[in-house]
Amino acid sequence: MGFREEKIANTIKKVLWQPLSEFAQEKNAGLVTITEVKMSPDLSIAKIYVSTYGGKISPQTFINLLDEDKSHLRRLVGANVRLRLTPELRFYYDDSLDKIEYIEKLLEEAKSGKTKNEHS
Repeated sequence: MGFREEKIANTIKKVLWQPLSEFAQEKNAGLVTITEVKMSPDLSIAKIYVSTYGGKISPQTFINLLDEDKSHLRRLVGANVRLRLTPELRFYYDDSLDKIEYIEKLLEEAKSGKTKNEHS
C-alpha cells in the first residue's frame, strides 16, 4: 500500500473507531477493534478488518449487522475524509487473535505434556 492509501486508511480507521464501538455496544457484540484498513489502489474500496471479544453475538452476525448499516458509516467517512469519491466499505472479521489464542493453548499443552486425546 502506498503512502496516500496508508494515510487514508489510517484516517478511516480513526473516523470509524468510535461509531463502531458504540454500534457494538448496542448490538451486544462486546469489545470491537478495527485491526486494519486496506485501501484499493484507486481508493474506491476500503476493506475494514474488525475483531470482537466477549460479545453475546457471533462475530459473523456482527459483520452482517455492519453490512446492513454500512450506508450510515459510509456517510460518516464521506463527511470526515477528504476524497473526491467516498470509498465503498467492506467489513471482514479478523480472526488472527483467535488463531493466536489457539496456538498459545497448544503450546501450553505441549509444555505440560498433555495432548488433545488426554482431554477426552
